[in-house]
Amino acid sequence: MNKIESWLKENKITEVECMVSDLTGIARGKIAPTMKFISEKGMRLPESILLQSVTGDYVEDDIYYDLLDPADIDMICKPDETAMFTVPWALEPTAQIIHDCFDKMGNPIEMSPRNVLKTVLKLYQKKGWKPIVAPEMEFYLTRRNEDPDLPLQPPIGRSGRQETGRQSFSIDAANEFDPLFEDMYDWCEAQGLDLDTLIHEEGTAQMEINFRHGDPLHLADQIQVFKRTMREAALKHDMTATFMAKPITNEPGSAMHLHQSIVDTKTGKNIFSNDDGSMSELFLQHIGGLQRYIPEVLPLFAPNVNSFRRFLPDTSAPVNVEWGEENRTAGLRVPDSNPQNRRVENRLPGADANPYIAIAASLLCGYLGMENQISPSAPVKGRAYERRNLRLPLTIESALERMEQCKDVESVLGSKFCRGYVAVKRAEHENYKRVISSWEREFLLLSV
Repeated sequence: MNKIESWLKENKITEVECMVSDLTGIARGKIAPTMKFISEKGMRLPESILLQSVTGDYVEDDIYYDLLDPADIDMICKPDETAMFTVPWALEPTAQIIHDCFDKMGNPIEMSPRNVLKTVLKLYQKKGWKPIVAPEMEFYLTRRNEDPDLPLQPPIGRSGRQETGRQSFSIDAANEFDPLFEDMYDWCEAQGLDLDTLIHEEGTAQMEINFRHGDPLHLADQIQVFKRTMREAALKHDMTATFMAKPITNEPGSAMHLHQSIVDTKTGKNIFSNDDGSMSELFLQHIGGLQRYIPEVLPLFAPNVNSFRRFLPDTSAPVNVEWGEENRTAGLRVPDSNPQNRRVENRLPGADANPYIAIAASLLCGYLGMENQISPSAPVKGRAYERRNLRLPLTIESALERMEQCKDVESVLGSKFCRGYVAVKRAEHENYKRVISSWEREFLLLSV
């Protein structure tokens, strides 16, 4: 705690937001005066928050009491000195500090998303490997939406007009929202977030922020903080920033593309390349693992019913786990690079995925491919949308059923996490099915 205390005093922090991520990625925790935070050296939270759905509901009682202590006990949350960030939009000096979750015996809580990622990183550490990731976050800016029954509308830019048509990579279209992005960049710099480039994506007022490559845990923390920051910057400018996978009809979806590679911790060399610069066997096996296991654990990348609306051909979104060099129609793209920077881009995760869980799952799929020496299919040449093999589950329901059968992943992440995650997603889907959509009213009301 000494480093944390010094940092709080140095930044004159008067209030601390103590945070953990639930399975959805929602920041849950407590807000405490700095002196109380220092004296308590952490916080306690009910472990049950990890079985809470995005609607605030909980899983069925039989699963709830099977996975949790019947007394609904607290877990012990300890602050991580590597995950301290300021809250630049707050009225008084405030910090947000991400915590790790433990039981009373000091064991990591299995269902904690941050612990899930740490579990996967330990597998790599035991091999003498260090994974490197570079996330790309897509999102939409929209007008404020007070009525969820109404479609989202593009926001008004500096010109006083709404954006229309496709504006891919347009500098001027992105500059329409300069005041917002100036605040966003100032706030991200104040928080030490490793942002790289901003681009205008294909959709109307759809943007993408790229992060510089680095440590997976640190970048997952940064994405967690960035989402909050982006939403706050948008609200300040009377807009909304949404990371829904498919927020607008007939517009492209939003992804969290993950570039991943592995270096040998002793030599610093990229194990995906041979000495002569060619693709290594481990690289091909890593791709083979992604191909084999992504369809088995797709809910970790596509966690909501809305996520599956994104997987449509010819919409810059993958419909399979084919791989190819410089091929954006494949779910797994190998960008052109020199041997030291050789990597694979997993294009399956949606922007709505929990960053800890999505990064953990992507690295685990690749790891299992190397561990089990899984060969990939032949690389795709040309348009991958036509390929019918390696099909993904088409709905959240079928994807959850498939995930329940994946024992290889369960053996690493634990049955408690896998069962809890599936149960939470099923609870959310049950809630969704109770709502009658505008499509049903439009086409069925007077026709059937």
